[in-house]
Amino acid sequence: MANIKELNPNASPQAAYGARLRKMRESRGWIQDHFASVVGCSGRHVSAIETGRKPATLMFSRKADAVFGLAGTSESFEREWRKLKRGSMLEGFPEYVGYEGRAVEIRLFQVSLIPGLMQTPEYARALNHSYVQRGSVTAEQAEERVSLVLKRQATLVRQRPPVLFVIVDESCLLQAVGGPQVMNRQLERLEELATLPNWFIHVAPFSLGERRAFHLPVNLLTLPDRSVVAYAESEAQGHVERETSLVVPMLTAYHQLQGESLSQAASVALINRLRKGAP
Repeated sequence: MANIKELNPNASPQAAYGARLRKMRESRGWIQDHFASVVGCSGRHVSAIETGRKPATLMFSRKADAVFGLAGTSESFEREWRKLKRGSMLEGFPEYVGYEGRAVEIRLFQVSLIPGLMQTPEYARALNHSYVQRGSVTAEQAEERVSLVLKRQATLVRQRPPVLFVIVDESCLLQAVGGPQVMNRQLERLEELATLPNWFIHVAPFSLGERRAFHLPVNLLTLPDRSVVAYAESEAQGHVERETSLVVPMLTAYHQLQGESLSQAASVALINRLRKGAP
């Protein structure tokens, strides 16, 4: 009997793809050569994909979906391939970034973590390194994500920069990412941004309780034609919304939350106290 390499789906996203492919193939009682003949490649090529030695292609993923009846579903190999190619970014996020680069007003609400547009490089790297340790992304994908954060920040520096309204949940300030030095610099960065004429930063305190309008991150972009695009995400997916009847209530809720949050002066004072370790 030929030696069968034991797979570790937690090693990387590519390894997870290969392990799932093998599991589905074996569940149907197919050897690699049989599956290869169906999708139009060699058994050696299937083996290389299953063991993570070669990446799958879009065409291969689509053929596998046709064979397993997964085409167009949330479990499709094509969907998994696209996640691999974009560095595990959620569906809808690349589209959102395109709108973000030309927005004239950006409204953000974030929980738990500092928004990407405000992150220091050290904070972004510490955050993405944790994803590598958990096997969610590869080291290369993590560095690509950090590069994307810095590129997004660079688009804000232009002759007519966008106006940014940011509401951070108090949890964002208390989540210790990267250790004391990284967090100290990150909080200092928030104070620096608050001094810029196009940045308005507010903290939504824990005391808001049930009055907090959102419980997931929300991004609202006003485009040059004054239309508004919304982006929201869960753990599983992101979604860009352009339908006015759906976006306007989100914009209203955002303004309500902004009114309930601390003023910019009070927010900066809180950030400063936390940075200095004062009660």
